[in-house]
Amino acid sequence: MSNQIVPFAFDGRDVRVVLIDNEPWFVLADLCRVLEIRNVGNAAARLDHEMKGIHQADTPGGRQSMTIVSEAGMYEVVIRSDKPEAAAFRRWITSEVLPQIRKTGSYGTQVALSEDEIVHQALAITARRVEQLEAKITADAPKVHFAEAVAASPSTILVGDLAKILRANGAPFGANRLFEKLRTDGYLIRRRGSDWNMPTQKSMELGLFEIKESTRQHPDGHVLLTKTPKVTGKGQQYFIEKYAPLDQLDLGGTAA
Repeated sequence: MSNQIVPFAFDGRDVRVVLIDNEPWFVLADLCRVLEIRNVGNAAARLDHEMKGIHQADTPGGRQSMTIVSEAGMYEVVIRSDKPEAAAFRRWITSEVLPQIRKTGSYGTQVALSEDEIVHQALAITARRVEQLEAKITADAPKVHFAEAVAASPSTILVGDLAKILRANGAPFGANRLFEKLRTDGYLIRRRGSDWNMPTQKSMELGLFEIKESTRQHPDGHVLLTKTPKVTGKGQQYFIEKYAPLDQLDLGGTAA
């Protein structure tokens, strides 16, 4: 029976099992159909790599590749189902399918899991997922703190300085290219004239820029008023997240 598909009927629908190295692997599409899980791809994506695989099988339509899941993967798929019959399906697997496989001598002497053992295994899987999530949160914490610190900073910087921060973190921006990008995306005025490169109304309402005004006196006595757009702390966080996502940030580079 090794590496051969064996169908088991549940409520008139086949659930195919293939034995690989004397261990049962279940055809994921069959599980999803019985448990009314519509998206087989999403169900597969949620499983750990070691819980799933691809099996080549001869079918009436020709040789096909099908996604299969291990016994542990099968239990996790069952647990995710909201179908009322999921509990009955689980009992069917443990009381009929696995004992029948064991009876053939193709599944060694491994004992089918009881319902309590299934719950225990589900809790272990959940605990592992929580640990993975907590580890990710810990790894991301410095980046989050960096963004929060930038947003809270009262200091403003020039667009050229923002370009340096973005470039240091992998975003392909020099000052001229960043100005062009900000104009194209509607953050700076792109119309040529006295207000060219000034913040748009949208940018000002979002608090992304401030306008610094200064005066300069010419030798002939007339005074020239100049305006310079400067990026606020909130704006720095906004554009860093938009153009150099936090999961790509080199915090060492930005601190230099």
